[in-house]
Amino acid sequence: MSAEKVRTATGAPGADWSGVAVVTGAAGGIGAEIARALAAAGVPVALLDRDVMALWELAAELDGFGGGVLAVAADVTDSVDVDTAVAKAEAELGPIAYLVNAAGVLRSGLASELTDEEWDVTFAVNTSGVFHASRAVTRMMIPRGRGSIVTIASNAALTPRTSMAAYAASKAASAMFTKCLGLEVARHGIRCNVVAPGSTRTPMLTALQGDAAERVSVEGMPDAYRVGIPLGRIAEPAHIADAVLFLLSERSAHITMQDLTVDGGAALGA
Repeated sequence: MSAEKVRTATGAPGADWSGVAVVTGAAGGIGAEIARALAAAGVPVALLDRDVMALWELAAELDGFGGGVLAVAADVTDSVDVDTAVAKAEAELGPIAYLVNAAGVLRSGLASELTDEEWDVTFAVNTSGVFHASRAVTRMMIPRGRGSIVTIASNAALTPRTSMAAYAASKAASAMFTKCLGLEVARHGIRCNVVAPGSTRTPMLTALQGDAAERVSVEGMPDAYRVGIPLGRIAEPAHIADAVLFLLSERSAHITMQDLTVDGGAALGA
């Protein structure tokens, strides 16, 4: 991670970090970048993912930041797995103050052609995973009267996309769950917000659209009723990390139940 990216993602002026962060989907493109940004800011980070090899590699990378890092192999679709991982993070790193729900999968296809398995696994990770992690962490935050949660959704949760019905619906569900949770736990001093990325330079984007991913995203697809990106470029993972760290930190102390779209204008402000 470059020094410039560290400065951008940590937003050092005014940032006041106290407590441990848990990042689900930490081995993925956006999740890993968020974990890097938190570690660079000196925040102890618990990394949760089921991709064990990538998880260990990231933990080794972040170990040099000195804030403390713990890699925990966990499947967010399994509530017992998540409860165990969160308890381990709290026991080994300290009180959890931040949660980032970044675990996600994408199964594309026309709604009429999606299989039961594709639909079920999409909701198991993207929606139930957010529920499992948020429930486990808020149970620890509530007695302490503080905490900040950010769920990574998608601009597809706000704008219809062809061949993305399962993904878009699951992200819309996780976004609304996060806002409802935010309403319930506000009296305990816990804030819950959503970051909705658009096309971002990650393996997920490449898997969806292949080598033409960036061109298609920027230029749009008129035959699929999809505009391009007004800013003329796709997002870098660090751009998403910027938004997440802002919403996690005390710089957004009076912001909760909000949805911040980071897509270069692709959803036209929706």
